[in-house]
Amino acid sequence: MGVSRTRLTNRRALVVNHLRSLQKGGLHDLNETHLSDPSRRRSEAEEIMRIGVIPESAEERQALEAGMVPTPLFETQLAFTLAQVVMVGAQLGVFDALADERATAAQVAERCGTHPEATGKLLLALAGAGYVQGDGESYELTTLARTWLVRESPHCITDKLLFQFHEWDLMAGSADYVRTGRPAEVHEHMSDQQWGLYQRGMRAMAAAPAQEAAQLIPVPADARTLLDIGGSHGYYSVALCRRHPGLRAVVLDLPEALQHAAPLLAAEKMGDRVTHREGDVLNDDLGTDAYDIVLMVSVAHHFSADENHALAQRAARALRPGGVFVVVEPFRVDPAGDISQFGALTEFYFGLTSSAGTWSHGEIAEWQRQAGLAPAAPTTLANAGFGIQSAAKPVHRTRS
Repeated sequence: MGVSRTRLTNRRALVVNHLRSLQKGGLHDLNETHLSDPSRRRSEAEEIMRIGVIPESAEERQALEAGMVPTPLFETQLAFTLAQVVMVGAQLGVFDALADERATAAQVAERCGTHPEATGKLLLALAGAGYVQGDGESYELTTLARTWLVRESPHCITDKLLFQFHEWDLMAGSADYVRTGRPAEVHEHMSDQQWGLYQRGMRAMAAAPAQEAAQLIPVPADARTLLDIGGSHGYYSVALCRRHPGLRAVVLDLPEALQHAAPLLAAEKMGDRVTHREGDVLNDDLGTDAYDIVLMVSVAHHFSADENHALAQRAARALRPGGVFVVVEPFRVDPAGDISQFGALTEFYFGLTSSAGTWSHGEIAEWQRQAGLAPAAPTTLANAGFGIQSAAKPVHRTRS
């Protein structure tokens, strides 16, 4: 019996296409059929990956189906042990120590400055979880670990795993949050080092969804300017500007965020086509008729309904006629409908760590509508639970 990382349903073809692109070393356009069929995008994303107990034998399957397995134990003790094993492996450099060649536990311990016997137990745990494979004497990385956890990989998310040690401490305050309703406010209590890990981790996680979003966002014809609200590393703007050569972007975010995001944006070599601007998205003047696109990715869940409503009003004012206000968010689940594990856990996480939580596409569309914009139908990304809610500013034509 084990704790699963994923359960794939009819999204298998999309995932296979994406993995093939990873093996080629780059992130290419997603399957065009998937992109051109909104109903297929929605149905595929509704059956997303989840964590859970999976049987590894016929006997275990029968026990699970009969209700004889203490599922809460698997989904707590084994789950947090698995999380710590992977996070510690990343923290101590175990995956990078195996990047070039297979090695024994003693050799990995020497490279990482760790205890040989304890390192052997860690490697055994990583083998059981599918991150390394061994023959009893030495170990080597699996494709899973080589893709996501080796620094040389363009898809490495190690910095996000390191930031999760901070998130681990925040999650320990869950009971206090439920008792009092007071969130931890993650952005208000980060050290300079944690800000760096946070920015690098967010950039790493943006690689695939930014590429997909760049294909799905309705960019107006002849669009020239984009304002990226709270975009920090700016990779969504980078992806859009690369897809639309005439587009230029300004990324607005807090000074402490941009301090660590600046090197990440510089590494994209976009020059003055994507630039940073320090400011406060809730209070700064966004201008009037200044942009063809106003983009807001993973920001709304940090703000209250009133703050988001006011921000939508200012975004609408900043748009030129015909421009679009695009919000990319993990959409809130419908408590009366089929509740996805990802959506429900994300709602709790953002409630704990910020002042609000997730919002439904209907709520986002209503902010846009009240700002005088015309909302489009939502689009769901293959990146589990995230979606795009866009709205256009009407073009007022004068009568001849």
